[in-house]
Amino acid sequence: MKKESIGKILLGKWDTKTIVGVAIGVALFAVLMDYASIKVFTNTNLTLAMIVPVIVGGLFGPLPAALACGLGNVLADLIGGWGMWFDWSIGNAVLGFIVGCLKLYGADIENGKFDVKQMIIYAILAVIGNALAFGVITPICSAILYQSELEITFMQSLFGGASNVLVLVIAGIPILKALAARNAKASNLTKE
Repeated sequence: MKKESIGKILLGKWDTKTIVGVAIGVALFAVLMDYASIKVFTNTNLTLAMIVPVIVGGLFGPLPAALACGLGNVLADLIGGWGMWFDWSIGNAVLGFIVGCLKLYGADIENGKFDVKQMIIYAILAVIGNALAFGVITPICSAILYQSELEITFMQSLFGGASNVLVLVIAGIPILKALAARNAKASNLTKE
């Protein structure tokens, strides 16, 4: 099996299937963000939308996952009537990118590889990704784009990030394991 370059891994595999996957991911993220969530703080929800970067990132890579999350957040804001909050869209894109970096540490969902070591690394990256995306990137963007009060943004980030980690780890690991198992079975077909 030919080893992929880091740049190629980060960009993801782009073909018609990827473009359709990202488009479906954007729509699914938006719908789940608006209609499958529980309020945990002011304008902050525990949402099933966090399964989108898991699936898109696992199947297509970091950049497709980032686009699905970032554009999905923009669409969710439009559908929900929230207005345009690009600070959170950028934060979600960063989180999607980090979650989609599975191949960088040896996980290969497409070829059926997602073992315990990769599960642990994935869980750690889910925590780090949320801390970076919503503890650093979103507050900086909020301050620059909207001159927001950082205290409120940090509280929203804390509650939102914690709820994201729950979904990414509790739902994400079984989803990635199931996708890897399905792909392992498909790749083990032999001709008689």
